[in-house]
Amino acid sequence: MTVHAHPDDESSKGAATMAKYVAEGARVLVATCTGGERGSVLNPKMDRPEVLADITNIRRREMDRAREILGVEQAWLGFVDSGLPEGDPLPPLPEGCFGLQDPQEAAKPLIKLIREFRPHVMTTYDENGGYPHPDHIMCHKVSVVAFDAAGDPELYPELGEPWQPLKLYYNSGWTRARMLALHEGMLAAGLESPYTEWLEKWSDRQDRGDKITTRVECGEYFSVRDDALRAHATQVDPDGFWFHIPLEMQQKVWPTEDFELARSLVDSPVPESDLFAGIREKVEAA
Repeated sequence: MTVHAHPDDESSKGAATMAKYVAEGARVLVATCTGGERGSVLNPKMDRPEVLADITNIRRREMDRAREILGVEQAWLGFVDSGLPEGDPLPPLPEGCFGLQDPQEAAKPLIKLIREFRPHVMTTYDENGGYPHPDHIMCHKVSVVAFDAAGDPELYPELGEPWQPLKLYYNSGWTRARMLALHEGMLAAGLESPYTEWLEKWSDRQDRGDKITTRVECGEYFSVRDDALRAHATQVDPDGFWFHIPLEMQQKVWPTEDFELARSLVDSPVPESDLFAGIREKVEAA
């Protein structure tokens, strides 16, 4: 089970890993916390008044298409997008939005979903949300509460039979090592790198590269990931930044998606190459 803040997050964070495990016969469920109702239209080709006026329904249809491409199941947790506040000082978040929820209460639909779906592995965001969007930070909080509570028969008994996932991972975002490898690969091929400016300003960015425990080889599914990402047409410009590095370059230079193992209830020495490391052995022995 992967837990994400908005529709489109599942396609930009760990999507090739999901597609790989689906191809290998695993059931994968994406839990989407909000509907992305306050998201901007980030693709200039879709930036039209009628699109913005119907953004909620359009983003649901985009999610349906991405789900089909990835081969996953998907569930909405039903919270309302907080939007990304801008300004100095930042304005208050909208009343009733996801970012203002009590994590103990907001975890309930996720706990219910865990107990119904019974995942062995969960993925979510780190404590900073991957980047400090209020919905991403709340997604982290809710995921951790749910991971800890779902297996406890004394907590939330009304939400179904207890089920304890065995491992919790945080998605790893753009580490400096990954960006530098792709940057140098582009330059070596005589191509212009889209990361030059980012790398020049990297000192201002947080880097969690030293926290990575698990690298999943999934380069052959990068095209599936990209197709799913393009399905979120309001959020991603097909001619934009995300697609400037040729697929073959990515597969050669950095063919993995990377994760931080945050919790494990099985013996799974790191580094790992499989989110199910330690679980496969436990299940087979049971």
